[in-house]
This record gives sequence, C-alpha cells and structure tokens, in this order.
Amino acid sequence: MSRSDQYPDRAKFPDREQGREATDVAFTALLEDSAEELYEQAPCGYLSTLMDGTIAKINATLLAWLGLSRQQVVGRMRFTDLLTVGGRLYHETHFAPLLQMNGEVSGIALDIKATDGQRMPVLVTSKVKTGDDGGPMLVRTTVFDARDRRAYEIELLRGRQAAEEARRRAEADRERLQEALAVLQQSLLPAELPTVPGLEADSYYHTASPELLGGDFYDLFPLGADRWAFFLGDVCGKGPQAAAVTSLTRYTLRAASLHDPDPVTVLTTLNTVLHERYTSGDTRYCTAIFGVLHPSGDHVGVHLASGGHPSALIQRAHGTAEYLPTPGGMLIGVLPHVQFASARTRLSPGDTLLLYTDGLTEARTGPERELYGDDALRAFAAAQTASGPHALVAALAGLLAGFGDGLDDDTALLALGVPAPLPTQRVHT
Repeated sequence: MSRSDQYPDRAKFPDREQGREATDVAFTALLEDSAEELYEQAPCGYLSTLMDGTIAKINATLLAWLGLSRQQVVGRMRFTDLLTVGGRLYHETHFAPLLQMNGEVSGIALDIKATDGQRMPVLVTSKVKTGDDGGPMLVRTTVFDARDRRAYEIELLRGRQAAEEARRRAEADRERLQEALAVLQQSLLPAELPTVPGLEADSYYHTASPELLGGDFYDLFPLGADRWAFFLGDVCGKGPQAAAVTSLTRYTLRAASLHDPDPVTVLTTLNTVLHERYTSGDTRYCTAIFGVLHPSGDHVGVHLASGGHPSALIQRAHGTAEYLPTPGGMLIGVLPHVQFASARTRLSPGDTLLLYTDGLTEARTGPERELYGDDALRAFAAAQTASGPHALVAALAGLLAGFGDGLDDDTALLALGVPAPLPTQRVHT
C-alpha cells in the first residue's frame, strides 16, 4: 500500500502534507543526534567531578564560558578552581557540607571566573551519584548562566534603592510640610491671650490631622473703655482655601468690632464681606460667636451673638453647667441677608464661659461610634471642679486626647472666667 493510499486526504491538502513531511525530517534529525553531542552543546554547563572535587568530565559549553581547553581542566583542576575567591569560600562553608549531608544541592548562586578575569554569575545544581554498594562515586553538576538574572537582580536592587531614597525624601518633605503647616496654623491664632484685669482666659487647639490646615479660629483683644472683645468660629473645609477664609474672617471681625462692637452688627458685617467675596461659585462660609466682655466690680457682663455656631457653655461656681442659648443664628456668608441670635449673661466669681467648635461634640465614642453630643459635654463640665478656665481647658484637652481616632475634626477651645475669691485665712493670736 502506497503513502497516498494510507493517507488519501494528502492529495486534497498539499500544504498539510508538506508540514507533516517537515516534521518527519526534524524528528529524524533529532533521533540521529548523538547523546554526546547533546551533552557537549547543551545550553547549560555540565561537569562531573570525583569526590575530592577533581574534574573528570566537562562539556564544551562550560569550557567556552571559562575560556579554557579540555586538556587544561580535566584531571588538572577541581571544581572550586573554577570559582571566584568568594565562591570558593561559600562552597567550602555551605555548598559542600549541604551536598555531603543531603546528597544534592539545587539552585545555588555562585560566580565562576574566566581566563580574562571576568566573573560570570551562575546557578549551580549538584547531585552525588552512588555505586552499587551505596557509596558515593562522583558528583554531577549542572551550571546555568545567570547573567540575565543577575542583571535583573541588580536592576531590581537599584529600583528598590531608588524607591527607598524617594521614600526618605518624601518623608523629609512631609516633615517639612507639617512644620510649615504648623507655623501657618499658628499664624491664624493669637500667639498668646492678653491679660484682662479681673478675668482669667485660656485656649487650646487640637489638630486632628497635622497634614491639613484647619479652619477653626479664636481671639481675645481690647476694645478700650474697659471692654474686651472675643470670638471663636469654624470655617468650612480645610487646606489653603480654608486658611485664606480664616485669615479674612479674623481680620474682618477685628476691624468691624473697632467700628461698632455690637455683636449682631459685627457678624452682619462679616456676612456681607464673605458673601461678596465668595459669590463666583466657590461658596465659603463659617460659623462664629462674637462677644463683648464688660468687667464691673466682682463680675463680668457678657453680650454675644452667634451665627450658626454651637451655644456657649457656662460652668457655674456652685457646680452646675448650662448652655447660653442662641437659637436662630444663621450660617455666615451663604445668603446676602441673614439673622443672628444674641444673648446676655453675667459671670460671677468662679464662673467660666466656654466656647468650642463642633469637633468636640461631634467626636465618635464607644463601640457604636456614637456622637459625643451636647448633653455629654454639659455633664462633663458639671462634673469638673469649678477651678477656672485653666483647669477646665486642661480637663477638656485630656478628654479630646481620649477620643483617639474618633476625633476626626479640629477643635478649638476658648474659656473666659472670673476668678473665685481666695479663701480667707483665720489669724490666730
């Protein structure tokens, strides 16, 4: 039977027939290739050594890498003679003991040296061949060219080093940025509160994120004629834009109060300035309390107004705490015409007026992450001994620190109080 009879479709598909014939030719050539030729021309290096390391057989591929002839190597050199100084040391301390203990070692990175002095990175795998009696006869070793891998590892190391250097620079830049932000944040707050006769004052600013500029602000300054002005507020947003609004707000409040210190008038002026300044789509607004203090005898009169801000809290000397309601006060800067709520009170000796931003009452607490809230703040203030603004601010600072990651907004505190009279001492005669 002919090949055409065996494969009748070959006449119909000549291209398929040519492909099969080419495959048959390649397969025949592979069968005719001798094992010795495969050994000699393999893409990796082969060698066999006696148990003392003397090279008994080596293929042409490895000889070409080394730049040596077979006569120079076989029976004259040991495997360790092919290695660099560091490679020989590693072979003696690690490679050889592992081979002796396990009978084989796989994928060990070493360097071999060529006659021209060049080093060539290789991966070495060795296995002990045993005789019929189970004793070791020789060691067969395969050597793979690892130059591409070494180049990749070097490039990877360079990449890691570059990434680490970039990380260090970024960390240094971040630290410098935080320092700059801290300086800018402090520039938006008074360096220190002034001394007011017959009054104690203290303040505190808690930054939720050192990487973002907050919009909380406060101030205390003289108006003349034994009157003092104070304010505390919160600009919407964070970052440079909020800082710009904060700066404009503080300047406007100070300037407006020198012209007419009536709290409602001052907040109305601020509303006009913000609304006219930010009417191009980038609406900016704030909440604020502005007030005037009038010390008189042993007490201080307070007149304040609020625009959308949390009510001020009064810690009384007799151990209670109460809010000073200012309902109906609208956000500042949103609408051209707004209404503000005003209130009056009197601080007696031992009383403290507390102003704060909503980062305090909106902190998340407990497993359910519930808002801290106004009631909790009032209870906290009532539970503290009425020892003046410094003691109250210190207690609140500890409270803020205890919120941990539940506090995600900046918080400003401003406390103003009338000192309690010193206890009289009985004179013994």
